[in-house]
Amino acid sequence: MNMRSFTSFRSTTLLLLLVAALGFTACNRKIAFTTSTVVPGADGAVKVKKDNNGNHAIDIEIRNLADPQRLALPQNTYVVWMESNNGLKNLGQLKSETGLLSKARKAEMETVTPYKPTRIFITAESDGNVQTPGNQVVLSTRSF
Repeated sequence: MNMRSFTSFRSTTLLLLLVAALGFTACNRKIAFTTSTVVPGADGAVKVKKDNNGNHAIDIEIRNLADPQRLALPQNTYVVWMESNNGLKNLGQLKSETGLLSKARKAEMETVTPYKPTRIFITAESDGNVQTPGNQVVLSTRSF
């Protein structure tokens, strides 16, 4: 192999690796929740990954989320909502736990949807089976 062929091979290989890396990051995104005025201490993110079947796996992790009954307008639960090109969908209630050695509350959710999410937000609700979100949005991502 001469030097010119090697340089061309190397350039082609680097280009293919770059395209593959960009493709991988486009299918696996981590989006942070914006700072909340309702629960300012809460911090978390949403991971969205497209699987081989074209579904979108959504993984939500939040730290320092106040108990919904301790909010200024007390509620019973937190409900996760997804906006997509197919409309608005109730994804379910957040599971929360308090660590034994920590006062930090952790909440999480894992779910799969066939629709590509464009925004995720969380509301405080009296019932987890509501069909439309209430007015008390506690956390939200920007549109993505």
